[in-house]
Amino acid sequence: MNKTIVGITFRETMTGPFALGETDPEAGETAGKKAGTNLAMHAEIEIHDLDRFVADATHTGGISGRIDFKPLGENITAARGVFRLFSPTGQKGVTRMVYELAFEHQGQPYYLAGYKQVQNDRKGIDLWNDTTTLFARLHIGSDSNAPVIGAGVLRLGLTDLMKLTSTLRVINADHPADQVRALTTFGRFFMGSLWDTYGPKMRF
Repeated sequence: MNKTIVGITFRETMTGPFALGETDPEAGETAGKKAGTNLAMHAEIEIHDLDRFVADATHTGGISGRIDFKPLGENITAARGVFRLFSPTGQKGVTRMVYELAFEHQGQPYYLAGYKQVQNDRKGIDLWNDTTTLFARLHIGSDSNAPVIGAGVLRLGLTDLMKLTSTLRVINADHPADQVRALTTFGRFFMGSLWDTYGPKMRF
């Protein structure tokens, strides 16, 4: 009997100060605050085959969504991109959550590339900040190799985190047991990855 191939979907919104003319996310955050310009990434994550996703060394899934950024427009559709969860960086103890979306405005392609740096650094256990802070750059072109024309820092607030949790869905599950298995698999992967990074500094 073949095992059912199940997946996971969820939606995530991250918002923060963002400015054109900057290439460094933190400088873009500062400039965005002064100018009052924010960018919002509304991401829809879809992991079609959860077991393959967990086994894949880069933990790559699908992503699409929408972009809100007044200098370019509101509710701009982004049909494709790159999503990775706890993807290795080549540095010991450091992984990244990668969120990238390609979109067009007035016929011009743009590419928003961001990452969350997950690491147990000298500042202590900064799990919340690491997993909710996205350092983002806007490229004028079709991928992250194109020139950078803007930057900023987007964050996932507590309210947005609660919304994310409520959007978590299991797809292609034929039976309730498949749903339970998928949620358990994803939960173990997520929490296990966090423990691998932050566990050594925790004291009980």
